[in-house]
Amino acid sequence: MPDTALPNSWDARAKAHSFFGFTDLPSIRDRGTVVLTHGEGPYVVDTEGRRYLDANSGLWNMIAGFDHPDLTRAAQDQYARFPGYHALFGRMSDQAVMLSETLTAVSSFDEARVFYTNSGSEANDTMVKMLWFLHAAEGRPRARKIITRGNAYHGVTAVSASMTAKPYNAVFGLPLPGFLHLTCPHYWREGRADETEAQFTARLATELEEMIAREGADTIAGFFAEPVQGAGGVIPPPAGYFDAILPILRANNIPVIADEVITGFGRTGDMWGCESYGFTPDAIISSKALTAGYFPMGAVILGPDLSDRLQHASDAIEEFPHGFTASGHPVGCAIALKAIALVQEGLLDNVRRLTPAFEAGLQRLAQHPHIGEWRGRGLMGALEAVQDKATKTPWDPGLSVSERIANTCTDHGLICRPLGQAIVLCPPFTLTDAQMDEMFTKLGAALDEVFGGLTPSHS
Repeated sequence: MPDTALPNSWDARAKAHSFFGFTDLPSIRDRGTVVLTHGEGPYVVDTEGRRYLDANSGLWNMIAGFDHPDLTRAAQDQYARFPGYHALFGRMSDQAVMLSETLTAVSSFDEARVFYTNSGSEANDTMVKMLWFLHAAEGRPRARKIITRGNAYHGVTAVSASMTAKPYNAVFGLPLPGFLHLTCPHYWREGRADETEAQFTARLATELEEMIAREGADTIAGFFAEPVQGAGGVIPPPAGYFDAILPILRANNIPVIADEVITGFGRTGDMWGCESYGFTPDAIISSKALTAGYFPMGAVILGPDLSDRLQHASDAIEEFPHGFTASGHPVGCAIALKAIALVQEGLLDNVRRLTPAFEAGLQRLAQHPHIGEWRGRGLMGALEAVQDKATKTPWDPGLSVSERIANTCTDHGLICRPLGQAIVLCPPFTLTDAQMDEMFTKLGAALDEVFGGLTPSHS
């Protein structure tokens, strides 16, 4: 279909000078772009004055909505006081020092040290470099392989994209050598016929043992896992999963890294996703909700063992030769301090209060004959679209069913995210009961409209 953007419109200007990432380009050609001007609580408003309830929290990150006065004030005050610096050469802002203290206090560790980046991708990339560095310094230069899971998402740098076990990375010639991917821990989709959830978990644990034996434990630098796989389509692990795999990793001295870019700071109903699943990793990767989306920032939170080992390796060469111009940016740190306080002082409680209604809404929509599964944890959930519910048969990819649903939701004033054949919801923590009802009402209407409009040959 030809581009119908009006000359000099916001849509035409966006298309003329913007290169779109992670965007369904046919939708852009057929429907145009959405150019936003401001936010009001959990809503965003476009240049035409249309208002959308953003059930994706921007990109998982705007947990306090789009106009929280405490967060904007924290930014304004810090810009007026000290608008920018780094955390290199032994110099850093007072805000960075205070944030590191706070992250240590709220982490899963008794003691911790923090290294700052500008994003979750950079934080995961940094963690890999840290592991390579300390293993080499300890006389294990072959320990460079990284284990992740199928359908995992860890970022878009060359290294973190190699950890991201999504098929689209093949267009970049990724993954790089040495990045190993286990079976996606999604029981509904990956479980075999007549295999119980416990048997599925046991099979995944055996697969990990076999991979370590085949590759050699001395060649593996670390294991990275999201407590709930986010951009894979909100995939919680099967029952007993971390209890089954962690002893295997510990027995082989393989560091365990929790990628909490999405799950950290309350999304699962606890401060950290690893708390929700009862395990303590060796390091935590953080971003997104760290600043409630009000500033680009990431962090590597090192537990005591990795912190001490990395310090020893750095002492030997008198530095850790890595960092970013905006590492520990004082404005980002000031915002993060306020964001963490907001989570502790009420937002986390609201996640816990809203979770039963959120799960009930997902369960209700999952009764639809073309929804095969609902899944989630805390205030993150997904509905999996299927052509046939009994056989779990997916729709023909050419129909772009989840994209149709998301576009129809947009027409109804709701923003949600298509991931594979799933529709994902991860609303801000500030949501009210009325806004929760609005979200599910609009999504339900979109499901009826899309599925009702498919031809009989597709149903």
